[in-house]
Amino acid sequence: MSFSNNDNSNPSKSTYPWQTLHKVGGVTALAVLVLIPIQMVVFFIWPPPSSVIEWFRLFQDNALVGLLDMDLLLIVDYLLLIGVFSALWASLRRANESLMAIALILQLVATASYLASTVAFEMLSLSNQYATAVTDAERPLFLAAGQAMLVTWQGTAFDVSYVLSALATLLISAVMLRSHLFSKVTGYVGLSAGVLMLVPPTAGLIGVFFSLLSLVPLVIWLALIARRLLRSGPLERDRLPLKQ
Repeated sequence: MSFSNNDNSNPSKSTYPWQTLHKVGGVTALAVLVLIPIQMVVFFIWPPPSSVIEWFRLFQDNALVGLLDMDLLLIVDYLLLIGVFSALWASLRRANESLMAIALILQLVATASYLASTVAFEMLSLSNQYATAVTDAERPLFLAAGQAMLVTWQGTAFDVSYVLSALATLLISAVMLRSHLFSKVTGYVGLSAGVLMLVPPTAGLIGVFFSLLSLVPLVIWLALIARRLLRSGPLERDRLPLKQ
């Protein structure tokens, strides 16, 4: 009797080494789906202020609402999407390793760029300093600093992160169309979301319109991804040849 050095008794370990990452991606996709409507409700009930002094007053009245209005949940979204895009890379790398690597890098850079643009806690700190200022001469300094924070918040870094995330979505959706792992519907819905996301919300009314419209295919895309990644058992077809 001969014995093999390869242990194939546990196929989930030997054949599907990325199964845990698939589950993480599915869970994080669901988490983003939960946060999106919460963000919309917050913006509907407490619309973001339009001036620095109004932001300062909001933070003093309710610091949590101020942080939420300044995209606190979007920070969480970007961090959660790292899990989603990492799982998609693990799932689709066989279909096109180069494009999937580029897509993952784009999303990671987009996350870093967005974190560089967020100023929620800086604005909270400036609001507290403005409220406790001893002299009238100090307050204009804090207002000027707050204005600079608002410009940074929706400036170049934010636009770069938004567009890079759109490009990552487009690349992954294009690869999905050549893979057996995700349906054609998932790929086409992702392409729709990516195209709409190419126009950042800072581009005036048209940008706001496109960003809101992009939420429809984005939510569907994430739901389809979550269902696929969380399907019981490993991705059973990940070793089949690609469609020609």
